[in-house]
Amino acid sequence: MKKAIDFIKPAVILLLVAAVVALVLGLVDMMTRDRIADIAEQTKTNAMKAVLDAESYEQIDLGAEAPADIDEAYAAEGGGWVVQVTETGSQGAITMMVGVDADLACTGISVTTSSETAGLGAIASQASAAGDAFRGQFVGQSGTVAVTKDGGQINALTGATITSRAISTGVTSALALCETLG
Repeated sequence: MKKAIDFIKPAVILLLVAAVVALVLGLVDMMTRDRIADIAEQTKTNAMKAVLDAESYEQIDLGAEAPADIDEAYAAEGGGWVVQVTETGSQGAITMMVGVDADLACTGISVTTSSETAGLGAIASQASAAGDAFRGQFVGQSGTVAVTKDGGQINALTGATITSRAISTGVTSALALCETLG
């Protein structure tokens, strides 16, 4: 009987600790959920304005036939579109906003989430001279966008060709979608 009690006592204590931790985590989630959603929405709005400034954006219903890498698309007041695209980089998903004007040319890109390698692929999303220069290459591009290694005009980030290709693919997808939107 003593062996059963020796086993049950730590199990009950562990169960109580787990219940308290779960309760605390649930309360923290409940208290921060709205704030986190507000920050995510503001980040999205800032990224949209950075790639194509407009007073407002109206989400476009892409239906079930939207390309797999296109997350959302918005018509910008005054003309043009902003497209949220997710591509696979070297370390995982890269989500970006791509601005497209009425002439079907890229007006800019903003990488909103990325898990690329620091000092290499992560430069694509950084507010630095190298990051700004890399993203700036996409402005004015139309049609198929590719890195120079693949016959395009985009100079890949040093040591981050996969990331550079993923972003080029995302911009190409956004341009193609906007062409179908007219």
